Amino acid sequence: MLHVDIVNPYNAPVYHEGCVSSTMDFIRDLAGRGNPHGTVIWADFQESGRGRLGRLWKTEKGQALMFSIFLKFSDFSLVPIALTLRTGLAVSLAIEDFLPALTGYVQVKWPNDVMLISKNKKTAKKAVGILAEAENANVYLGIGVNITQRKFPKELEVKAGSLILTFLELFPDSDLPAILLAPDAAHKLLEKILFRLYRELEEPKEQCSWKTRLEERLYMRAKKVNFAVGKADSANLIQGHLAGIGEGGELLLIPQGETEPRAFITGELLVYNGS
Repeated sequence: MLHVDIVNPYNAPVYHEGCVSSTMDFIRDLAGRGNPHGTVIWADFQESGRGRLGRLWKTEKGQALMFSIFLKFSDFSLVPIALTLRTGLAVSLAIEDFLPALTGYVQVKWPNDVMLISKNKKTAKKAVGILAEAENANVYLGIGVNITQRKFPKELEVKAGSLILTFLELFPDSDLPAILLAPDAAHKLLEKILFRLYRELEEPKEQCSWKTRLEERLYMRAKKVNFAVGKADSANLIQGHLAGIGEGGELLLIPQGETEPRAFITGELLVYNGS
């Protein structure tokens, strides 16, 4: 395990490994050894990366940023509300910092994904997954960003995207930005994410305005959506218009035939294959 010289606004160590089973498992071990709030483990490859609801997170070696960060609070009541959504906001802003050409094409999908929007703004693909796990007042955040991956397994082609594929679609006649192809691309993106994450979660001014700024880039806002209530494979489907986000991060949906929004704390937007 290497201690990496990365600027971390949390003033905590950043560790790097070539291959791990899962950065989420690794960060728990680091926390158990007494590492401080804001400690990070970053890996080139995960053998058993996981996402929300136990789904696998598969990436090609050296083509993605995969890391986890440990956040320690003295009491669970001090954990920031809507933590996963606000992490998505931070990551989306960091992607635009990293690759300004994508500004306006990066959105946050409730509750834990970052989407890259197509040129015609009619479709989108997931380029970032976020997983949050809590244990007492300890929170472990896992973040994966597809940077230069150009091919995905057939079952993921309609869903998965990357920074490089979106840039190529938006600017087919332009040269690829040097930062995308640089050997330290993941390193640079990690620094930008940590800066944005610290700002969103630790600085009072940003904490007051997260909802407004998030809703400005909320995927499918004011559009007709299909929503599975509860578990992801739930048969309890609702059609309606996505109204926004509540003060606690809940999804606000106006069901078809109704005029007032309902709030949902669990469920999934069904946005692929025409759904």
